[in-house]
Amino acid sequence: MKRLGKIKTLAFASLATVAVGVPVALAQTGGQEGQQRQRAEGRGKGFGEGRGGHRGGFGRRGGFGEFRGVELTDEQKTRIQQIHQSFGERTKSLHEQLRAKRQELRQAEQGTTFNEALAAQKLTEAAAIEARLMGERFRLRQESLSVLTAEQRQQIEQRRQQREQRRQQRRGARGTATTTSIQ
Repeated sequence: MKRLGKIKTLAFASLATVAVGVPVALAQTGGQEGQQRQRAEGRGKGFGEGRGGHRGGFGRRGGFGEFRGVELTDEQKTRIQQIHQSFGERTKSLHEQLRAKRQELRQAEQGTTFNEALAAQKLTEAAAIEARLMGERFRLRQESLSVLTAEQRQQIEQRRQQREQRRQQRRGARGTATTTSIQ
């Protein structure tokens, strides 16, 4: 009899889990479909898409990134767009090479034994490609900044300093919170 009671309890718990879990899963899926529908209808994040949905915008954050909040002329916007397009064309092969190196590294680790020499070689090759990409990103930033006036560059520098101050304040607040909780 006790065994039958345990089975009933387990069955009830399983049904309760399914009853709660299915609506939650459907709600999450519906939200994603709604976002996709909004984008298809021309609403949503728009040009640049931001993280994850990157589609030809300016970097991962979308929009004009660090230029957000700075009044740009149409000519400046067009020039910056051209610079970013050029960057995308210049770095496309580097991104493909890096993706291939990472795939080779994943394939190397799928074996039963770890080949440290092969992994080190692939990581070194990937690091060289990443260094070239970093150089291209630096070039992109410098070319983009060259389009701006001195006043606009000053605004960007002020915003950067403000972000750094906020970051330091958050770090300080976190530091005091952890030291207080440790005591």
